[in-house]
Parts: sequence; C-alpha cells; structure tokens
Amino acid sequence: MTGSNTNEFLRPPSEQEFDPVCRESSHYNPLDTFRLPSGQDRHYKQQYGDMYFLRLAKLKPAVEEIAVEAWEGFSIAGEHARRVERVLDVRQGELCWVAGTIYMDMPLKPNILDDLTKENYTLAPPPRPTYQDPSHPELTQIMLEDESGRLRLTGSLLRSAQLCTGAIIAVLGTENSDGDFEVIDIKVPDLARQPRRWERDGVDAQKEPSKGKIAFVSGLGITGTSSDTLALELLTDYLLGYTGSTSAGSSGDAPPDASAITRLVIAGNSVGASMTVDANADNGAAKKKSGPKKYGYDASAYNASPITRLDSFLAEILPTIPITLMAGQSDPANFSLPQQGIHRAMFPQARAYCAPPPAGEEKQEPGWFDSVTNPWEGDVEGWRLWGSSGQNVDDALRYLNLADDQGNVGDGDGDMEARIRVMEAMLRWRCGVPTAPDTIWSYPFQTHDPFVMQSCPHIFFAGNQPRFKTAVIEGDSPLRLNGADTEMTGTDDNNTSGPHVRLLSIPKFNETGELVLVDTETLEVEVVKFGAFAGQQEKQ
Repeated sequence: MTGSNTNEFLRPPSEQEFDPVCRESSHYNPLDTFRLPSGQDRHYKQQYGDMYFLRLAKLKPAVEEIAVEAWEGFSIAGEHARRVERVLDVRQGELCWVAGTIYMDMPLKPNILDDLTKENYTLAPPPRPTYQDPSHPELTQIMLEDESGRLRLTGSLLRSAQLCTGAIIAVLGTENSDGDFEVIDIKVPDLARQPRRWERDGVDAQKEPSKGKIAFVSGLGITGTSSDTLALELLTDYLLGYTGSTSAGSSGDAPPDASAITRLVIAGNSVGASMTVDANADNGAAKKKSGPKKYGYDASAYNASPITRLDSFLAEILPTIPITLMAGQSDPANFSLPQQGIHRAMFPQARAYCAPPPAGEEKQEPGWFDSVTNPWEGDVEGWRLWGSSGQNVDDALRYLNLADDQGNVGDGDGDMEARIRVMEAMLRWRCGVPTAPDTIWSYPFQTHDPFVMQSCPHIFFAGNQPRFKTAVIEGDSPLRLNGADTEMTGTDDNNTSGPHVRLLSIPKFNETGELVLVDTETLEVEVVKFGAFAGQQEKQ
C-alpha cells in the first residue's frame, strides 16, 4: 500500500472521528413456488408420471406457437410439412412435425423397477458420472412421447443437440421404413416472459441508482473440525467489514467494499460431514445383527459438530447482513426435490433472526434469516432470481457425452462450458429440473409442475459447481460465453430486445474459497477469493 493510508492498522490511537459505515438496505420478496403442503396434506401415493403430462400440457402450446412460426409453409420437394397432434398419428413417408416430451433410454441410467426387484430401494442410488456407455453409444435411444405413446427419434441432428429426459420440444421430419422418426429440425419453448424490475413490489422504477451487491456462496462444507476455521474466519471478517475495501484511499488490491452487500445467498451444501454416524461401524456384521436394537435418540449415532459450527457462523454475521439459506444435498433436509428449508430448530442461535411461524393458513413472512427451499425463486433488489444447489445441472450433464473411455467426466474448461450451456438450455426449455422425477427424486405433484418456469429470471444460478463461470443470455442472440464475461447490457426497464439473463455457476467455497458478487444495478459480476499462504510443509 502507498499513500497516506499506509500501515492503517499499525498506528497509535487517534482522536479523529470517523463517519459510521452503514450497509445498503435490502429489498427482498421471496416466492413460495416450491413450498410443499405440511402435515397430512403431503401425500406420496400418487403416480409420478402425472408430472410429465402436466409439464407437457403447460408447455406444448408455447413450443407449438414457435414451431408454427418457424415451419409454416416449409416444404421439401413440393411436399409441405403438416402438423400432427399426437406422436402415434405420424405416418411413414409424410413430412410433418409433432410436439412431445423427450425420454432417453440409456444403458447406465438407474431404473427404479430394477431397484425394487433387487430390493435395493432403502437408499438413494449412488451418483454416476454419466448415464451413457462410451464404448456403446448406439445403446442410447432418444424418444418423443405424449399421452398416446412413444416415437423413437433418429438422425445426425441429435448428435449435436443438447437433450435430456423431461424436455418439451417439437421435431420436424419424417418416419422411415424402420418406424423411426428422422429429425431435420428441433424447436424448444424458448425464454418465457421476463418481468420488469420491481414489478411485484409495486415500484415503477428506482430513481436513484443504488450501489448494492448481492453475494452468492455455496458449498461451505462445514465439518465442525479445525479445518473449517481459517476459511470461515476470513469470510466472516470480510462480511463484517473487518478487512480493507476499495473505498477512496485504499489499495487496489483490497476486496470490494463489504458494506455494499445487501444480502448473502448460501446455495446449499453448508454442511460437509454426515450428521449421522454408524455406532457399530467398527463391529462385525454378525455383532451388528445380534446386538440389541435401539429406539429414540442415540447420542453415539449423531454428530452435532457440523450444524453447531454452521449455527455459530450464521449467528455471528446475521446482526449485520440478511441471509437466504438454501438446502443442499448434504444438508439436514429431505432428499427429494424440492428440498424444504432446513428447520429453524437446527439453529438455536440464528433462529432469533427468523420470522415467527405462521398461524393456520397464513402466508410465511420472510425474516432477516430466511431458510428457503431448493430450488428457490424470489425477488432481490427488484430482480427475479431462480436458483438451485446444483443437483439439476449435475444430473442433466449425465445425459451428455462428456465422458472418456473410463467413464470419467472431467472438470476442465469443456465441462464448465457444458454446465453453462445446460443452464441456458433449461431456461429455453422453461424447465429448471427437467430430469425430475426420472433420475432426480421428486415429490409427486398432481395439480401443477413447479419446475416449469412461469417467468424468465434475471439471474439464474446453480451452486456447488467445480469452478466459477458466468455468461449472459440476450433474447434470441447466441450465448455470450467469453471467459470472464462480466458486462451485461440492456438491464434498464426500457429495453425491448428481449429477456436478459445472467447465468452464474457458483463454485464450492470449501474447495475454491470464492465469493461471487453481483451488482444490483448492472448485474455485473466480480469474485472475491479467500486464500491462505501455503508453507513448505503444507506444499509437501
């Protein structure tokens, strides 16, 4: 550091009075899109297949509208393409188009019927790096289905198309002699209508631009051991304003001013270690079977250190900053999507900042500390946010051919670009979790599919990714994916070029030490990285 502020912390006490630093206020308006009914109103006896028919009924008009606009009057050799209402109405040799739901039959994809037959239904299936068999790509079959039946798709276009089970599309082509549908073009529902900023808050526009930022972090991976101490303390000190900032007179190496952060969003996997342990893990199988069965609370089978450390971390920063905490795959919440928020009883210190529980049928009011669902949707600083803890992106990637000969999927630049493109595809499919309930466990909805996006968000994020990556979608323009892209135009209310969406791949904090900041006016992105010097012994 140079200038008059050199060695700011190494000086004698001064009688100079400083102006107090105040944090920018937070405008927060969450949606209850993924909140499940409570108590006896939550049932699991329904058929899961109804979700696909609900999704198709909702999105079929949208994709057909785009298909009509694109293919009306299209002809080959004088034959005009005609619309077919159902997939089983396709006739061999006729040029036509039809809309339906994609279903992919893959050799390594888990099958619930096989699990039931083998009585392997007590635990969730272990995650696979890919559902494809690289040595036998011909075993992967892509089908289009609706309420009438299924139609197998084929053609060279499918090799480059990004598809997964659950996506609603329209295909143009003709049926060949083998009964397969030769695809020559594909259309998707594309981006939904994007709400104006402050639309739900009843504010026409903010006259005075604010200098606020929204902070995103995921994968804290708190284990309750000493390995958490340094990274969490650095993050805590920064959020509390104990470190330097890029204010006037500060060094250019200092992080952005923490007082500008209006809200912290924690995108899942805050707990890194299992909170339940097997008390008989060291004993033989025979002893485990012959031992007395225990009922009720068993202190030896519960590890409270991770959630206790998380509670202390939240309680330390909550007096100065509001927090939205999403559940994740490793957090103490239900496993199937949508995961409900971590119960307030798990946070004896931080729950003082939660809103009181609603009485009867009253709507849950957001508190300073808001434990929300995964996925989650809401408005922050007037912008519509839609995000998840990353399970939807990870599972959709398993449908793509990114594996090597050993079936391993790397986390290099190609994989990160594929993750961003999968996120873009979800927006254009208008479905945030297309593979539920096929390969992602889900609640069996009967009246609607909450994973269908009713409106296009301004910020679409996925947590617990290998590395940070960002990109911008601008209407029908190609995806802007040029490395460390931070510029985003057209965020004003008078923009007429179509929806503008900021995509965020939020890395795991316990592996990268990165905190993502998004400007509340321009939606530009910057990353704050927390790290420690590794000595010679640690490097060895």
